[in-house]
Amino acid sequence: MDKEKIDPLILAELEKNPDLTNDDLARLLSVDVAVIEERLEYLSDTRKKILIVDEEVDALTALKVALEADGYNVIEALDGFEGISKARSENPDVILLDIMMPGMDGFEVCRRLRSDPQLSDIPVIMLTAKGEVDDKVEGLETGADDYVTKPFNLKELRARIKSVIRRNEI
Repeated sequence: MDKEKIDPLILAELEKNPDLTNDDLARLLSVDVAVIEERLEYLSDTRKKILIVDEEVDALTALKVALEADGYNVIEALDGFEGISKARSENPDVILLDIMMPGMDGFEVCRRLRSDPQLSDIPVIMLTAKGEVDDKVEGLETGADDYVTKPFNLKELRARIKSVIRRNEI
């Protein structure tokens, strides 16, 4: 069963009967108990979630490690299509989006995020090597909340992430 479909079912069953065990839930929903355990762990994770969309695995991994050390739950996507899909399934608190990617560039990803009612409110920070003024303007005009050029200062990026999350919570 698809996780987007099972999560509401788990929550509904637990609302009706909070004393259900994982085995009880698995039987009721006809799924393996391991699936129930995984989804309950996911549903109980209260950390802020960051989706990083970047095809550069080394840069993505280094940034993921740094942000996880700050207590964030970091999800990764290696291209724009996967980024949009994970934005839908993971509902991140912020998206760090590279511009230069194969298939669909970050500008197009941002446009699609902003045109999708389910995704349009997620803050987007463009995180890219494209540092020309025209690129920054295009990024902001496509709907990005902020624009940071690579190489970046990690302390500054952390502050920008906190800022867009805080603004979105108001």
